[in-house]
Amino acid sequence: MRIAIYARVSTMEQSPLMQLDALRAFAKARGWEIHREYVDQGVSGATAARPFLEAMMRDAVSMKFKAVVVWKFDRLFRSVTHMLDALEHFRSLGIEFVSLTEAIDTTTPAGKMVFTFLAAMAEFERDLACERTKAGMDRARAAGHRIGRPRAVVDEKKLLELRYGENKLSVRQIAEKTGISQTVVFKRLTQAVLKGTAQFENGSATEPQAKV
Repeated sequence: MRIAIYARVSTMEQSPLMQLDALRAFAKARGWEIHREYVDQGVSGATAARPFLEAMMRDAVSMKFKAVVVWKFDRLFRSVTHMLDALEHFRSLGIEFVSLTEAIDTTTPAGKMVFTFLAAMAEFERDLACERTKAGMDRARAAGHRIGRPRAVVDEKKLLELRYGENKLSVRQIAEKTGISQTVVFKRLTQAVLKGTAQFENGSATEPQAKV
């Protein structure tokens, strides 16, 4: 089986050789072929942007290997959430995962059970996040707060002038000129005409039957 090895050390003074030697020996003992060694040196585990990790994830999508092997979870993952998301991504691609020091090996039946458990945990975390968000929105609505973007401040008189005045702009042109969506422009124009409140700056009334 073709595998990817990933190693990381936090400073340039540290050496990844201890990790790499152990990973190479493990691959040799299992009879696995190493596709590539991805090594981020001098990169903190909390850093999201890691060149070789990003390269490995791209190669994973391209199916250039069938398993990822690391020395320890914290060499690859920066948080529990990152771990769960990444493992779920590997699972969706059919890529196995091995962590030597945590004795996690999804190529074995026991390891597959752990993988299934971690995938369930990831789904559980997402469901909890959705529930917390929904509960927060419900509380805000109950307290009288508006959810979502604030309503656009619309000057109906200005919209009517742009639509029926000298230039007679289209709804799309008005939207581009005012930065208001076409849907809102159309809705407010229609409301103004139906209410019979439309007026131009010169005081003339807009014809109520005017097309919007």
